Amino acid sequence: MSRLEIVPHPHPALRWKSKEVSRIDDELRAMVAEMFELMYSARGIGLAANQVALPYRLFVINPSGDKAEKDQEIVFINPQITRKNGSETDEEGCLSLPEIYGPVTRATKIVVDAFDLNGQQFELELEDLHARVVQHEYDHVEGVMFTDRVASEELQKIQPLISDLELQFRNRQKEGTIESDEQLRKKLLALEKAR
Repeated sequence: MSRLEIVPHPHPALRWKSKEVSRIDDELRAMVAEMFELMYSARGIGLAANQVALPYRLFVINPSGDKAEKDQEIVFINPQITRKNGSETDEEGCLSLPEIYGPVTRATKIVVDAFDLNGQQFELELEDLHARVVQHEYDHVEGVMFTDRVASEELQKIQPLISDLELQFRNRQKEGTIESDEQLRKKLLALEKAR
């Protein structure tokens, strides 16, 4: 398997509604281990599979952001948020939109169901930062970016940065260092079929 890397907006994978994971095997465990490594090297606290161009319903989090705090690592496979309570607005960023931040309103408490790397189903009640990180990553597997949830007047402030990122991406496609959207979509479809 080729090395994973975090893909920037507007890579088509970021708008992909991810496919349920049907089998948990060593290949998937290796993907997850690599996702954690990438997340830490980018100083992130959560990473979804489609952020590394994998069209699968899974994400990893470690709200401490500290690689040494292994007990804070949680893998969510085929997650479902079953309950939400409260509301709180806070600033969010995204590893696929580097250096871009905006205020997002999210539930303060959630209940999430998912499977772990052993195929065991679990349910977690989360609040505050843990709840926010899970909602952010859950959005990713649904093909939703945090910028979709930023109020329009705040979005206008960060739009030039987003547009600049899009321009860089399109220029790299013109240079041939990034494949065309069509080729990238074909790859995502092939990966979907492969699992």
